[in-house]
Amino acid sequence: MFSMSRTWSRACSSVLAASALLSISAGHSYADDAEAGLLAFNNHCRQCHSYKKDDNRLGPSLHGVVGRKAGTMQGFANYSDSLKNSKITWTEDQLDKWITNPEALVPNNNMKPFPGVADAEQRKQIIAFLKSQSGAGDAKQSAK
Repeated sequence: MFSMSRTWSRACSSVLAASALLSISAGHSYADDAEAGLLAFNNHCRQCHSYKKDDNRLGPSLHGVVGRKAGTMQGFANYSDSLKNSKITWTEDQLDKWITNPEALVPNNNMKPFPGVADAEQRKQIIAFLKSQSGAGDAKQSAK
């Protein structure tokens, strides 16, 4: 009886743990991706880019990049000819391709030596973070 009780207890614990994990993942939101995306952005992009408006660095500011035509950020002059002439608009899909492997999407760009981000979840988080930067992020960042 004792071993059956312990087996039952373990089974119940496993079911409860699985339920908790499902409820956590069901509660996963776009905001979670954007928050995780700040960390991913800082790990992969911040060396050359800012997400603050008009804060161009080695690379252009990525503030408001979603929906922007590639190679057109006002005040940034170091775009490669290949990117300026690419006719790409930065949709989520195009950003995902770019972050995966910039050279494969637009050969002869100025993103070297950036190798890309292989992890699809990190790319998704970076894109969610960039989408969240529409002006509200400026105040949030300056408050940190």
